[in-house]
Amino acid sequence: MNKEVRHLTTKIELRSAGEDEEKKHYIEGYALKFEKWSEPLGGWFKEIISRNALDYTDLSNVVALFNHRQDYPLARNTVSEDVGRLELETDAIGLKFRFIPTDTSYAKDLMVNVRSGVVNQCSFAFSLDYRNGEPDEWRHNDEEGVYERRINAIDRISDISLVTTPAYSDTEAVVSERSLAKVERLKEMRAAPIEKLKMELELLDLTI
Repeated sequence: MNKEVRHLTTKIELRSAGEDEEKKHYIEGYALKFEKWSEPLGGWFKEIISRNALDYTDLSNVVALFNHRQDYPLARNTVSEDVGRLELETDAIGLKFRFIPTDTSYAKDLMVNVRSGVVNQCSFAFSLDYRNGEPDEWRHNDEEGVYERRINAIDRISDISLVTTPAYSDTEAVVSERSLAKVERLKEMRAAPIEKLKMELELLDLTI
């Protein structure tokens, strides 16, 4: 389990460029934002993406999809023509995208839904970069009772997607197997002092 999927609750927008017959409509928004805490994911953790997380990310072949369905492609950043070309830009806010979807029936329907606000959320699929050490950090927030994850290095963005469901579900709030192992170690470390105290109390009882 290496690929992870996250929804972003920031709205996407439909804009226009050109005039009259040359006017073209494109969709733009942010696939991800830096230094912004997510809502609790899966009921047990929340995460934040560091500002330098995309410094070495592979963005060479990213596709825009609808609901992460490979059979509903909208644009790709390897396309040279205006229509169907996905433009990606990393700025101080995050990873910004912009594209004019291909002239397909489902893309036309999607544009209508975006214009009306029925579809107004985006999402992205990514994998972590383990080439230069651990790409994420975990800690437990005792006050909120959740784990906090900071993502410092993303290896690849495989797709961005316009989605109809803005909320996370338990199946979407997955983390990589290596990250899960970190959480398990963190749980053991948090439990260790309690177990030590129990042992000391048991020894104290034996000496009475």
